[in-house]
Amino acid sequence: MMKKKSMSASKASLVFFLCQMISALDVPLDSKLLEELSQPPTITQQSPKDYIIDPRENIVIQCEAKGKPPPSFSWTRNGTHFDIDKDAQVTMKPNSGTLVINIMNGGKAEAYEGVYQCTARNERGAAISNNIVIRPSRSPLWTKEKLEPNQVREGDSLVLHCRPPVGLPPPIIFWMDNAFQRLPQSERVSQGLNGDLYFSNVQPEDTREDYICYARFNHTQTIQQKQPISVKVFSMDSLNDTIAANLSDTDIYGAKPVTERQPILLTPTGSTSTKVELRGNVLLLECIAAGLPTPVIRWIKEGGELPANRTFFENFKKTLKIIDVSEADSGNYKCIARNILGSAHHVISVTVKAAPYWITAPRNLVLSPGEDGTLICRANGNPKPSISWLANGVPIAIAPEDPSRKVDGDTIIFSHVQERSSAVYQCNASNEYGYLLANAFVNVLAEPPRILTPANKLYQVIADSPALLDCAYFGSPKPEIEWFRGVKGSILRGNEYVFHDNGTLEIPVAQKDSTGTYTCVARNELGKVQNEVQLEVKDPTMIIKQPEYKVIQRYGQVSFECIIKHDSTLLPTVIWLKDNDELPEDERFLVGKDNLTIMNVTDKDDGTYTCIVNTSLDSVSASAVLTVVAAPPTPAIIYARPNPPFDLELTGQLERSVELSWIPGDENNSPITNFVIEYEDGLHEPGVWHYQTEVPGTQTTVELKLSPYVNYSFRVIAVNEIGRSQPSEPSEQYLTKSASPDENPSNVKGTGSEPDNLVITWESLKGFQSNGPGLQYKVSWRQKDVDDEWTSVIVANVSKYIVSGTPTFVPYEIKVQALNDLGYAPEPSEVIGHSGEDLPMVAPGNVQVHVINSTLAKVHWDPVPLKTVRGHLQGYKVYYWKVQSLSRRSRRHVEKKILTFRGNKTFGMLPGLEPYSSYKLNVRVVNGKGEGPASPDKVFKTPEGVPSSPSFLKITNPTLDSLTLEWGSPTHPNGVLISYILKFQPINNTHELGPLVEIRIPANESSLILKNLNYSTRYKFYFNAQTSVGSGSQITEEAVTIMDEAGILRPAVGAGKAMASRQVDIATQGWFIGLMCAVALLILILLIVCFIRRNKGGKYPVKEKEDAHADPEIQPMKEDDGTFGEYSDAEDHKPLKKGSRTPSDRTVKKEDSDDSLVDYGEGVNGQFNEDGSFIGQYSGKKEKEPAEGNESSEAPSPVNAMNSFV
Repeated sequence: MMKKKSMSASKASLVFFLCQMISALDVPLDSKLLEELSQPPTITQQSPKDYIIDPRENIVIQCEAKGKPPPSFSWTRNGTHFDIDKDAQVTMKPNSGTLVINIMNGGKAEAYEGVYQCTARNERGAAISNNIVIRPSRSPLWTKEKLEPNQVREGDSLVLHCRPPVGLPPPIIFWMDNAFQRLPQSERVSQGLNGDLYFSNVQPEDTREDYICYARFNHTQTIQQKQPISVKVFSMDSLNDTIAANLSDTDIYGAKPVTERQPILLTPTGSTSTKVELRGNVLLLECIAAGLPTPVIRWIKEGGELPANRTFFENFKKTLKIIDVSEADSGNYKCIARNILGSAHHVISVTVKAAPYWITAPRNLVLSPGEDGTLICRANGNPKPSISWLANGVPIAIAPEDPSRKVDGDTIIFSHVQERSSAVYQCNASNEYGYLLANAFVNVLAEPPRILTPANKLYQVIADSPALLDCAYFGSPKPEIEWFRGVKGSILRGNEYVFHDNGTLEIPVAQKDSTGTYTCVARNELGKVQNEVQLEVKDPTMIIKQPEYKVIQRYGQVSFECIIKHDSTLLPTVIWLKDNDELPEDERFLVGKDNLTIMNVTDKDDGTYTCIVNTSLDSVSASAVLTVVAAPPTPAIIYARPNPPFDLELTGQLERSVELSWIPGDENNSPITNFVIEYEDGLHEPGVWHYQTEVPGTQTTVELKLSPYVNYSFRVIAVNEIGRSQPSEPSEQYLTKSASPDENPSNVKGTGSEPDNLVITWESLKGFQSNGPGLQYKVSWRQKDVDDEWTSVIVANVSKYIVSGTPTFVPYEIKVQALNDLGYAPEPSEVIGHSGEDLPMVAPGNVQVHVINSTLAKVHWDPVPLKTVRGHLQGYKVYYWKVQSLSRRSRRHVEKKILTFRGNKTFGMLPGLEPYSSYKLNVRVVNGKGEGPASPDKVFKTPEGVPSSPSFLKITNPTLDSLTLEWGSPTHPNGVLISYILKFQPINNTHELGPLVEIRIPANESSLILKNLNYSTRYKFYFNAQTSVGSGSQITEEAVTIMDEAGILRPAVGAGKAMASRQVDIATQGWFIGLMCAVALLILILLIVCFIRRNKGGKYPVKEKEDAHADPEIQPMKEDDGTFGEYSDAEDHKPLKKGSRTPSDRTVKKEDSDDSLVDYGEGVNGQFNEDGSFIGQYSGKKEKEPAEGNESSEAPSPVNAMNSFV
């Protein structure tokens, strides 16, 4: 039966491909006919031309075909016959051409790469599939490379290259950080089509060490990770702070801000480029620009407009996307990058080529012997494709000759065909971009006539309308059709009939006397057949009284009539419309048998009302307009809620129904819109009233549906627009008879609370649902898929029953049936439940760990047998923990981590591992009860990684030609340290960096004395640690050798700065010498004037004068040691001692050192800026003021340095 059904569907689908030509046969869509006709093979399903397969799974190459008789199948591989019987790994599905290549049992996918083609053949011809190219997907690992940190100045552009491994198909690229979070992208930072990450300009917040490019290979569901890329952005503000802190007041330095730049294109390069795309594909054009401020991209098409509805902008308008491109989309596309400083542009010349596409594909041809026909194969493309023909899979030039066939380019002409002319022809249209292959058969049939219209089919029409009587037929050669009136009547001819080519008889104007039997006769040279059909002509439907135009006052009542006449054998339906739409859902609209009544008319009821009458054969309608006018002025009316109904009466009492009637109370000037009927069950819930139903305000009688075993009382509430009335007085009570339950409990479930029980629950029936006294439940269960009888128990009115002693987690069929003293409810439906779950019995086996890199591993395991899960499989949990670091050999508190993988998954990724560490893991299966036993602990080790930067770098004990360096080992060595790398270079007075010197230091050292350095020179140091994998991030420091043994060293340490403060020996500067001479001359003149005045005026109190003027430039000699000092009243003023220097730890403490620079100025404290450089300076006498925490004091004055020559 199934085979017959499948063949029927196959034959039906054949008709979709038949070519109805002028001289070709038209095969009707009739399953019985199609089952009997011979048919050449037709390919119905095949694998894609470019078939990329998963090398881990079996290869399935599809080839399905139909035909009569059913076709046989064969294959070629790389152009030669593929003998599947000689390869144990290859099988062909029964009754199919589909190949299954077993890879999972030892086969290798690479061994089956190649070009495959399927042939389906029967006695009427052979159809072939496309060339199917089989290629296994590939997801190679990233090539190991050493990535240098990217150090870039704020505002500059930057490109981080991804360069993913070449996979098949190409991977999807994305950038994330170490926390597996996607890196945010914007107009400034975005990913290009090639996967690179472009920065139009970098900002300080771009500094990070975990720019990671990921490649996702969807075909194999794997993700490959590139080594993290480090980016360090040097902020100009931090540079300027360090530089300014090391300059004297005589130094001139202009701190340049971040320079704004006009756009330049990062990709594509140059001013022009070309792009070739295929017709129908998606065209992607990309422009990414550098510049500050961030440029904005705009796209135009030179000499035309961008195609509407097919153009999209992506990646912050950096990518132009045009879908479904055609040759008309060829041209020059210009991208323009613009900011406030200017613009840059690039022109991409796009050429749209085209793989072959069909203009007219060849279509199947069904002919009778001796007929003519053509197969046409027309295709287009760019370049123009070439057309070649094959017959039954063989090039037509070498195929067996057929005298009825002639090839003329893209057309095959058939003349006077015979049955042996049946064959399958293939048209191949190809150019350099691809090919098209189409199969089309020529089927030559010789068949006697058949009439496919069912015998005695009844046709019904309305009088004075056309009647179409079908006579679907088939035969080869094409039969002739004749029609007769009655069984033995004369042949029909004349103008009152129309004869259609498909055999249909048309009576243009059917009358009542056209009713009767009609006979269709089909004949050809192979036979004759006839069929009878019946015709009935019905009276038309008419509206004998149509709705009329109405004018009604607001709040009045109006009625439209629609009285109809119709054929007695037809059943009419009447529909009313308002303004060609459904009537409003308003109870004021009352539709009667032949009228429409509108109560309490309002202004919104104004409009056109249409009555439509439909029967199965015809439809008529009539319309009328309603105009609503304002009512004349009336005295003020008081509106109130209606009075309650009264005089309730029950009549027509039956077991399941009763009729309730009442008299409405006064409506109080607001029409009653509806009545609400409520009931009380005096047997089960006395005093509680429930909603029963409601009826329109014009109705005062209602038939109520009742339930058994309920003691009913009813009351009625009237409702108008003001509100609800008080309830009426209750009606008399009516007790319905008991009956067996009508329904069973709902929401039946079966679960287990323990491994050996089954808890059956349900929602109990409520109140009157019991239908009688003695409500109980029959609970039945039996184990599913086991030939057991039902086990049943009757329980009281509860909602749960527990079955004990069940096997663990097995399915049960469950049903719960209600019953009472009068009998059982209908047979309940069955539900499936499960007995209780228990913990899984076994652990996953064959646990394998594949370490991908130093921070990522992949774990595999075999799934446990489902029978051992003993519950609903929820997934697997992987417990893993770090045992120890392989570099430190020190144990610490074990912190276990857990990853849960849902469902029947057999692998997972372990992220965030620490390099060069030993780990353990185990896997457990999880069900609803909990976790199963753990698999044996699996030990794995992560490989070495690059170390972190040294924990600190200290430079101490500066001398004329040496510095001492001390450092701490990296916090995270991530492997075995093999050495330290020290690089350093001098920085001269013009801020230029000198030659770089590199020293490799053994890993067990923690200090180094650098000798043979230049005196009074600033050096910059770069220091990092190294494992066998590579070098870690570096730490930088700066320090200065002292000027001479009597010199003063100003500590200036800048971590990670690219430039140093300027060191200037002012004692050798010409301007300084001239200034000192001028100061000495001025003091000499002042002393002479004082001497003259003293001799003229007697005693001259020099000390008092000096105190009054407080000239900071006149400073006397200290008497104790002859050094120059400041003129100050401070009692604790101390002289500058020879050979003073800063302590080795770079701190300046007033209470610890007599050499403190703080002692050499009033109100100016020694300060250190943020990077540790000293910013306190020598100073002359000033007003005392507190020094700000990070501000420099006054720069050293030449006058203070020399003081006075007097």
